[in-house]
Amino acid sequence: MSAVAAPDPAQVAADVARALAEDLDSGDVTAALLPDRPDHAYLLCKEDAVVCGRPWFDACHRALDPAVRIDWRVAEGERVHGRTVLATLEGHARALVSAERASLNFLQTLSGTATVTAAYVDAVRGTATKILDTRKTLPGLRAAQKYAVRVGGGVNHRIGLFDAVMLKENHIRAFGSVAAAIEVARIAQPMLPLIVEVETLDQLREALAAGCDRILIDDFDAATRREAVRIAHGAPFDGAIPLEVSGGVDLAGLRTIAEDGVDCISIGGLTKHVRAIDLSLKLGRADP
Repeated sequence: MSAVAAPDPAQVAADVARALAEDLDSGDVTAALLPDRPDHAYLLCKEDAVVCGRPWFDACHRALDPAVRIDWRVAEGERVHGRTVLATLEGHARALVSAERASLNFLQTLSGTATVTAAYVDAVRGTATKILDTRKTLPGLRAAQKYAVRVGGGVNHRIGLFDAVMLKENHIRAFGSVAAAIEVARIAQPMLPLIVEVETLDQLREALAAGCDRILIDDFDAATRREAVRIAHGAPFDGAIPLEVSGGVDLAGLRTIAEDGVDCISIGGLTKHVRAIDLSLKLGRADP
């Protein structure tokens, strides 16, 4: 995995505080039954995965036991096989079991996002196509999931409704044409990236002529998609504006779309259809 910027510590802390408050409320009544003595634990990954979420896992445990020792055996973003011990821990028994669920929820969810992203990135390897996420994230975990997409080798689309202008069908209808919508957007937000969704080849030509930062061709069939690439990459446009494909994309058909020459493929399922990685935290020492 190429280097990925670490997540914002303040965002990690906020996510963890929210998760622990949700889980613990007035206290862990079951953990309180345990003698609060030093103990060991180990973190086991039960299936092949891309590991992601270490900062959230660590923060959960350190919030309840600042002196806990966590020794990771694998790096963030590393691909591991099933039955791999990812980390060992030493700390107070009550804190270890109280932090267990929240820490695993973060790690298994973010590892799931990174793992599926890596599968999509692998499918287009050798082409120039980038895999993008969308805003279809779990509520409250957008920053975390978008970080996991980067760990898996993907690229982030806009973060929210504030950091890019994206003209879609309803916006274009309101302004009467693609060109009119682009003109208004450029005047109102000249410093923000401008992405335009088109539904026909005529709209594509209009967007190319008017100028923008990326054009999204949504739900084009294969023949129309290839014609869109030919138009965008041919004179006089010469590929200056990247083409993004979205809608109806699955892993099986991904390679064909990439080989058509599109620049980006955005996939909501990276963050929306999350299947958590099977992990467990067990008290005791890991086998050598």
